[in-house]
Amino acid sequence: MNSTDPVSGYQTYDQPPGPGRSARNQVTARRTALVICTIADIAAGLLGLWIVLYLFDANQANSFVEFVHGAADWLSGWAQDIFTMDTEGLRVVLNYGLPAVIYLLLGHGIAARLNRA
Repeated sequence: MNSTDPVSGYQTYDQPPGPGRSARNQVTARRTALVICTIADIAAGLLGLWIVLYLFDANQANSFVEFVHGAADWLSGWAQDIFTMDTEGLRVVLNYGLPAVIYLLLGHGIAARLNRA
């Protein structure tokens, strides 16, 4: 790999296909990895945005804030109330931050595996 790769483990588009792998299969794997990374980044971004909006006490009646809160609730539904703290702000950070980190780790890990396969 050259030193200009944004993330180690990812191949650049100008490299020849690996042994036993056609150029078409390699391009398909890279595009799939890019889609997975993008979905994971958007999910984590929405969760992070909700944390910021909550901590800065955004207007809950605003339609944009309602959309972000609804999306964040849906994305973190499996992790709701894992942490029960007395401090509401800390509870929101932990209950929405944990899924964001997990989405990033899983999404980028799967994408790196696809790029190496």
